[in-house]
Amino acid sequence: MNTYDPLYVQFVYYFNEARDYFECHEVMEELWLEEGRNPLYQGLLQVAVGLYHYRNGNVNGAIKLFTAAIEKLEGYPGDRLGIDLHQLREDSKTYLAKLLRLEEEPFAFYDLDIRVTDPQLEALVEELRLHPPEAHEEDAP
Repeated sequence: MNTYDPLYVQFVYYFNEARDYFECHEVMEELWLEEGRNPLYQGLLQVAVGLYHYRNGNVNGAIKLFTAAIEKLEGYPGDRLGIDLHQLREDSKTYLAKLLRLEEEPFAFYDLDIRVTDPQLEALVEELRLHPPEAHEEDAP
């Protein structure tokens, strides 16, 4: 039975439900620092920040973050941390390819989903959906 850090559960919630990629960054960075800078957490964080940058018009930032995220996530098995990491990697590669061809083929921002494979993680994320966490108020602009 897996036990998930509450910050990780919040990350999945903010990514899939709230679509708040800034808050994804906040909670995952905290977890990443607590866990000794795990490259897997950093890669997940970078996918969220890549989406954040593209949503806000920073194409170069999005390209850099998706490139770094894919490199970090490449070495991990397809099913890790209760999510379909393989699918997220593939979706990130598709997004990066589209970003690299943006001038020739513009496309509107769209969200990615992290497919949750563990029912326990799914239940924890659902609990947050029903009772959303408070955002990091001290970091608000």
